Amino acid sequence: MLDSLKNALKIDELRRKIMFTLGMIFVFRLGAHLPVPGVNAQVFADLVNSNALFGFFDVISGGSFKRFSIFAMSITPYINASIIMQLLTVVIPKLERLAKEGEEGRKKITQYTRYLTVVLAFIQAIGTSVALRNALIHPTVWHYLLVAITITAGTTLLMWIGEQITEKGIGNGISLIIFAGIVSRLPGAFANIVEYLRAGTINIFSVLLLVVIGTVVIACIVIVQQGQRRIPVQYAKRVVGRRVYGGQSTHLPLRVNQAGVIPIIFASSILMFPEQIARWFTGSTVAEWYLAVFAWGHPLNTLFYGLLIIGFTYFYTAVIMNPADISDNIKKYGGFIPGIRPGRPTTEYISRVMSRITLAGAVFLALIAILPNFVMVATRIPNISFGGTALLIAVGVALDTMKQIESHMLMRSYQGFIK
Repeated sequence: MLDSLKNALKIDELRRKIMFTLGMIFVFRLGAHLPVPGVNAQVFADLVNSNALFGFFDVISGGSFKRFSIFAMSITPYINASIIMQLLTVVIPKLERLAKEGEEGRKKITQYTRYLTVVLAFIQAIGTSVALRNALIHPTVWHYLLVAITITAGTTLLMWIGEQITEKGIGNGISLIIFAGIVSRLPGAFANIVEYLRAGTINIFSVLLLVVIGTVVIACIVIVQQGQRRIPVQYAKRVVGRRVYGGQSTHLPLRVNQAGVIPIIFASSILMFPEQIARWFTGSTVAEWYLAVFAWGHPLNTLFYGLLIIGFTYFYTAVIMNPADISDNIKKYGGFIPGIRPGRPTTEYISRVMSRITLAGAVFLALIAILPNFVMVATRIPNISFGGTALLIAVGVALDTMKQIESHMLMRSYQGFIK
């Protein structure tokens, strides 16, 4: 591994990409410690410690929400805006035409996504500042606007950093920002476990059980992330002049977890929205009932969380993977699935296969998302916000980044990271 890293750093282009990525991540971590003016950060720290849902968002933001820094909302508004734009691309014909226009169309859709990100970030910032008005030192209208504009600007800066990493660095910039935030919480999580051991709150067997569960979860994540259903595709021979094209056999790879971690983040955002509204009316009977029955970690909340993840997994997979388009592309280039007629039978076959493997991926995502609730019961270690979702993001981003580094190294006759 160290030899492969040395070889990677010997390549000028790859070294510049890695150093640029590390520099952008340093800027992100620096901004995570810049507090928003006029806010009592201790109120947010107490909220994160008492609410598992906010603890999850604090992990995603790399501790920015607990400190209520300028990056308190992290990159979540951009992810939500991207999902909404992908859904609108299917519904609105004009956006669908833009998506099919190639690079120029994608640039316009990206621009629309940026505008939508700013709007969503400002709405979420206003809601956060009003819901948590007890944390404001001077709760006036102008102070609300100051806080909202500050954290909206922080989200916009994160969006720009992510795009710069994707364009000039290595890996997907948005994913690496989330990855850096998650990894930055590891030392603090280990320190808390050591403090629990010293205080006698937990014993060594609880820690060993946590390590075993974590190892098994990481292994399952790698298997599912790399898992594919390969549908064989045969291409007929074509004679053009004196040349013969095609005739080879290949396969259509359908990933088990095609949606990634997007359904979990989207479902969490939806569940967090009514809870934020309920906190605006803490004296109301309905709000108190909702917070008591549908609080994060309660059975009903966990059930709805799992069902939302499964539903969004199917929905998002259907948006990004259209069986009709796949079937048309196979037919256009003279290909066919052995034993399946081209056209509608091929579309139905691909849809049937996708439904089956998506079910496995959706159930896996739901189990990963609700895993911390069961781990806290099994190990009796409190406040395990660094759960299956964080591991899923960290392992997935690490695998994708290593593949990109490997592809750069293989282009220059190096052996690569993954052997």
